[in-house]
Amino acid sequence: MIERNFPQRLARVFSAFAQPALKRRWYAEGDHEIQAFHMDFRLGGIERFRYHFREGHPIAGSEIANESVYQDIVEEKRIVMTTRMNLDGRPIVVMIVTFEFVPAENGTDLILTHQGTYIDWPDGVKMIEMGWKHLIDRLQDDLAL
Repeated sequence: MIERNFPQRLARVFSAFAQPALKRRWYAEGDHEIQAFHMDFRLGGIERFRYHFREGHPIAGSEIANESVYQDIVEEKRIVMTTRMNLDGRPIVVMIVTFEFVPAENGTDLILTHQGTYIDWPDGVKMIEMGWKHLIDRLQDDLAL
């Protein structure tokens, strides 16, 4: 579980997850080459994200592909997704991710709960936690713009 407070209003934080252009900025862009990003934000909608790691990364040239389904959406309150992540076409984790958005006196509290089954990936728990922390940092930076 990762918890973070954002000084922005709840509507603004939630929209960073709900609007494809906003989510792409903090979630998809980064130190890799995006091959595809598609997001259909609705109950039962699909999100697909595929990218290659760039030179200098320990697994440069490798491809990560995520396919998610939005299982539950409560406007400005909660998003639940199931995701399958593949590395070079091989499944490495199947996960349930819940984002809870809580109004706070000084903005919005985000509670991220991640549950996963790791397939032949001994460092998976540590790597996914580091990845989420990095993404939440990117979100915080993006919301500050």
